[in-house]
Amino acid sequence: MPVTDKDRELLALLQDNARMPTATLARRLGLSRTTVQTRLERLEREGIITGYGVRLSDAYSAGMVRAHVLITIAPRALSLAVKALSAFHEVRTLHSVSGHYDLIAIVEAPSVQELDGIIDTIGALDGVEKTQSSIILSTRIDR
Repeated sequence: MPVTDKDRELLALLQDNARMPTATLARRLGLSRTTVQTRLERLEREGIITGYGVRLSDAYSAGMVRAHVLITIAPRALSLAVKALSAFHEVRTLHSVSGHYDLIAIVEAPSVQELDGIIDTIGALDGVEKTQSSIILSTRIDR
């Protein structure tokens, strides 16, 4: 079954607050509680919703130092590098990209010193040929 406009509205509400009660979701969407519950179950069953997460407060996030780490991988070493990078809980997101670099990692740590150490460790991984990093100063849009 295709994703409808109401489904997209429901998904947007859940992205803002995954713990919003079904009754509140129903009220905001102008639907019955049963209809919303049925939509949620369908979206979960079809794999559109794969889980519910935690959004951290701005105050907590402000205490973290984040960086984009652009990574060049040796030929045929991508799976090895991705496996190694997935072991770092500080690597919050990892993207395959086109261009001069093969991957972009979003890395997060409580201090510049810890971030520096993580980036050095990433650069020393088997299969990693080169890294370039940029510390994120502020986030202008986060949806």
